[in-house]
Amino acid sequence: MAVVQNKLANLKVAIVCDWLTSIGGAERVVLALHEIFPNAPIYTSQYDPNQVSWFKDIDVRTTWLQKLPKNNTFRKFLPVLRRIAFQKLDLREYDLVISSSGAEAKSVKKLKSGAIHVCYCHSPTHYYWSRYDEYIKEPGFGKLNPLARLGLKILSKPMRNWDFKVAQRPNYLIANSSHIQNKIKEYYKRDSIVIHPPVEIERFNKVAGTYPKSGFVAGGRQTPYKHFDLIIESCTKLNIPITIFGDGPMHEKLLASAGPSIKFMGELSDNEVPKYLASAVGFIFPVYEDFGIIPVEAMAAGTPVIAYKAGGALDYINPKTGAFFNQQTTRSLSEAINNFIPSQYKKHDLLLEASKFSKEEFISNFKRLLDKICAE
Repeated sequence: MAVVQNKLANLKVAIVCDWLTSIGGAERVVLALHEIFPNAPIYTSQYDPNQVSWFKDIDVRTTWLQKLPKNNTFRKFLPVLRRIAFQKLDLREYDLVISSSGAEAKSVKKLKSGAIHVCYCHSPTHYYWSRYDEYIKEPGFGKLNPLARLGLKILSKPMRNWDFKVAQRPNYLIANSSHIQNKIKEYYKRDSIVIHPPVEIERFNKVAGTYPKSGFVAGGRQTPYKHFDLIIESCTKLNIPITIFGDGPMHEKLLASAGPSIKFMGELSDNEVPKYLASAVGFIFPVYEDFGIIPVEAMAAGTPVIAYKAGGALDYINPKTGAFFNQQTTRSLSEAINNFIPSQYKKHDLLLEASKFSKEEFISNFKRLLDKICAE
């Protein structure tokens, strides 16, 4: 366990996050924060211990939203309900509040005088800002989508005004990438400090160089914005072998359009993923992502990356770790695949670059920032 020294050790700390209902990068951040402050309770809107077993022995405190029925009817209204729930959360007994948020958790306001609020911002709220157009296109209300679109358009200005206002509440903002740092400046008009999220580097280092390499690999949830269609079209056209793991709403459509060089593996266990990443000549990442953990995991497994030149990938793709393609088109990705030379990337360089994104680095950087805050 990491032990916080000096003034930090005397602070009473609370951790707040948007929700704990699935496993992903945001949940890893919360877990690492709790490792820094093992006595801090975690406040969240909703918690599903069956889906997120990591927190079963931790003091997780939910809001009244935990009592809502688990169905799609209520899920559509959760952003509005979370706004209410987090602003009613009473945190006046704590000296330091750390929110891990890409939505409403940053809006907490019942803090004691002199308390410090540090927000680790995964992104300015997607459905108000950078992905607003995607939500307008598919609000998710079925036959009521036209009415939902009208409501979203009418409410977009007050929703953005509210999100901007609550983003001014934290004393300090931390961005998970340079890309998000720029978005915080653009949407919230605030400066922030970049601390990259923790990646389980060791789990992938163990298998680096232990499997023969052949073909490409890609993985993740198969949704439209992940652009697996570009991978399918490019590798089918070039007859390039690629293994794709994961599932999602686009799966059947991708399966129908795939040529014989495409192999689908479905969902893989945590133990299986490192093997598939380590045994490929390259990982293909066509996503415009806030950060993107899987490409760093591939690097940690000794596999270079072909990535779309945007978003979080700009922080970890360089001549030692992979190559970029400039447009989210089949032509641009196909050119990058044709020009890709796996042998020019060295395992030592890939592992060294990946190590910069380890949990240990995250904890060290976070503690260093908090020490500086306390000193001020």
